[in-house]
Amino acid sequence: MRNTFLPFSTPLIGGEEIAEVADTLRSDWITTGPKVKRFEQEFANFVGAPDALAVSSCTAALHLALLGLGIGPGDAVITTPLTFCSGVHVIEQVGAQPILVDVEPDTLNLNVKRVRRTLEQAGPHLRVKAIMPVDLYGHPCELDSILALAAERQLAIVEDAAHAIPARHMGAMVGSHAGSTNVAMFTCFSFYATKNLTTAEGGMLVARPDLLQQARVWALHGMNRDAWKRYSEQGSWFYEVVCPGYKYNMTDVQAALGLQQLRKLSNFHARRRQIAEQYTAAFSEFDEVQIPTERPCVEHAWHVYVLRLNLDRLSLTRNEFISELRMRNIGSSVHFIPIHLHQYYRKKYGYKPEDFPVALHEYQRIISLPLSPRMTDADVGDVIEAVTSIVRGYGRVASPLRQAGVAGA
Repeated sequence: MRNTFLPFSTPLIGGEEIAEVADTLRSDWITTGPKVKRFEQEFANFVGAPDALAVSSCTAALHLALLGLGIGPGDAVITTPLTFCSGVHVIEQVGAQPILVDVEPDTLNLNVKRVRRTLEQAGPHLRVKAIMPVDLYGHPCELDSILALAAERQLAIVEDAAHAIPARHMGAMVGSHAGSTNVAMFTCFSFYATKNLTTAEGGMLVARPDLLQQARVWALHGMNRDAWKRYSEQGSWFYEVVCPGYKYNMTDVQAALGLQQLRKLSNFHARRRQIAEQYTAAFSEFDEVQIPTERPCVEHAWHVYVLRLNLDRLSLTRNEFISELRMRNIGSSVHFIPIHLHQYYRKKYGYKPEDFPVALHEYQRIISLPLSPRMTDADVGDVIEAVTSIVRGYGRVASPLRQAGVAGA
């Protein structure tokens, strides 16, 4: 057993990032300025997006997308119950109504067939304006089907890709689709400390330039000129406020981190995949657990490696499994508590746990294991050893294959 605690997820920051940040601090500009502009351009080029806006968080990006689409009171947005609360919060914050639709049993992403059924059953009082799919854990959603449905129903798409850089769907990188569709589409990324690319806090909103134009104004107090346009050598002091905007801008200090992290992202991703493959190879032999899905048409970002417990084959609960991991100095987490189980949404919309049976069932058996390019092979081995020892110690039913192996011995 480990002598020290292994955190669930830790950032990997090197000398290049530190030097880039130090260069920014020695410069004349530390808030939104030239490095933010560079980061926006380089990120858009990396994912193949037509344009990008760097912001303070993925939550800010989601909020700006809804504002840019003009979604507000009387409107509705379809999304998943199995996501972090911020994605649903922003729908509430613009005055719209979130419509939750259950998830697919394998990927745990939004179930497009159920979305179609929800739209067909929606009454005239329900004015659905957009779909907000989530690329959960880094596995891209069924974007082709969602785009087709959105085009058919004249809906917008706000893709929550907080987990999904640098994932691909049908060969195309997540974030690139906005430039190849007539559907009004935004894709939102997160650069939080645990993400595949970090700026400590931060996010990116990508879309066509015409769609981003209004979001840019909302992102900085509703002013028609940002600080760089006002205070740089070519700037002008005059500005006008054209809407009651927010302070969602990214700083050059954050962008300095992002510029260097972006250059390392492919290597980070390769290491994440390597760790995921080691986990999968080790845990595939056990009937007591279910390994993650990666469909043939996608390239998983491997932001989170989620193990699902087959509780009928184990003599402990999910929470007890987490406690056992902690006793072995292994950190873990749960992604996520479904939205309809939270007090605010239960009370406002009268949700019952069984309203979304797939999300509820999977929530009760999911565990997120440590996954970071900072992990050593020894760290990975410690996680495998810990999980294996718990499964073997608390397994209730031996698989036929293992029974045969014992008999043959």
